[in-house]
Amino acid sequence: MTRVKCIKENDTGRNILFQNVGNHEIMDRKTFVNRVKNPNSSYHQDYVVKKINGIETPVSKPDGNKKNNLE
Repeated sequence: MTRVKCIKENDTGRNILFQNVGNHEIMDRKTFVNRVKNPNSSYHQDYVVKKINGIETPVSKPDGNKKNNLE
């Protein structure tokens, strides 16, 4: 699993900057969304993109395990 955590939120609480815990790469929301959508990306198998209030938002795939949720 490619673990990712949110490192910055905007004033409304929306996650806007993310960091790959393994390689410390920092991504903005748009970059992370594009990688999740790419079927050849390591993020594709662990995360999905949902439209929340009309904005594409990366979220962990639900599997019942809280240990691997987007932090």
